[in-house]
Amino acid sequence: MKELRLMKGNEAIAEAAIRCGVDAYYGYPITPQSEVMEYLMSEEPHKRTGMVVLQAESEVASINMVYGAASGGKLAMTSSSSPGISLMSEGISYIAGAELPCLVVNVQRGGPGLGTIQPGQADYFQSTKGGGHGDYRLIVLAPASVQEMADFVELSFELAFKYRNPAMILSDGAIGQMMEKVYLPAQKERLSNEEVEKRHGSWASIGKKPNRERNIITSLALQSEVQEKHNFKLQAKYKQIEETEVRYEELNCEDAEYLLVAYGTSARICQKVVQLGREKGIKIGLLRPITLWPFPSQIINKLANQVKGILSVEMSAGQMIEDVKLAVEGKVKVMHYGRFGGMIPAPDEVLNALEEKLIKNN
Repeated sequence: MKELRLMKGNEAIAEAAIRCGVDAYYGYPITPQSEVMEYLMSEEPHKRTGMVVLQAESEVASINMVYGAASGGKLAMTSSSSPGISLMSEGISYIAGAELPCLVVNVQRGGPGLGTIQPGQADYFQSTKGGGHGDYRLIVLAPASVQEMADFVELSFELAFKYRNPAMILSDGAIGQMMEKVYLPAQKERLSNEEVEKRHGSWASIGKKPNRERNIITSLALQSEVQEKHNFKLQAKYKQIEETEVRYEELNCEDAEYLLVAYGTSARICQKVVQLGREKGIKIGLLRPITLWPFPSQIINKLANQVKGILSVEMSAGQMIEDVKLAVEGKVKVMHYGRFGGMIPAPDEVLNALEEKLIKNN
């Protein structure tokens, strides 16, 4: 039975991880996501489920610990914030290349560099385009509430194991720190090695068995033709994910003449913008991508046939707008409005930007 609690977003992720039967969490503290590990430490999940929680000596160490646990078919995860994810990028590329499932949580802060501990959304490129080296992809889910922070833990692992690919929850400091009511899932049991193999296949490296050779998991292929063949396999998998796993939410899009595209905290703000605009007689709709990759290009392309203009609203200098423009294919004007450096736009700012950038010019 689900349980109702009042929790911070970061705490909700941690509690959901325990209840989803996660085997291991490895991380390193950084604001504004440190409560994830702090909550796990305080709850002592090894007593509840046997879950391992370890503070590694660095972000580099933590992601490589995730690599090792994921190689054994375990539900392994880490969390960090923007600069920490940068340090993990090499390991994430290794994990993607080795086709291993895991969960990486990024509670974004303002940058570049060390930047600020306040919320931002400038890690979009890093998350959706592959922050590390090589042609790889992460499945990226963008929560807009504390409830989704909790819900997306189980969903992330479901998708990660289905496609043997790392998944990311891309949140930000505002959602990580805000408190809302959340319905938590019922407790699940952790899987044994035998259950892992039965449920997920025989790819995991869980030791040599009488009727099976050892699995050697690596992302290294020194022969070019072998590496190319592996890349073709990865690209076919990514195409399948793009065709089947797109998720998004529409608000008042049926009769919209202007469209806002926003995710996470920006999408919450844009809900109010839609209301304010319609009170003024402006028919505004909101398209909220839930999966940032795969991106909801088809629905945006469809909506571009009916609207007069699109505003991409981001807490950045403009990153997601590139995917919006690619989706629109030049059918309609696409503009950007954003605050960055830790600043959060107010609804009236966004509405004014829509009027200045799109409505007055039509």
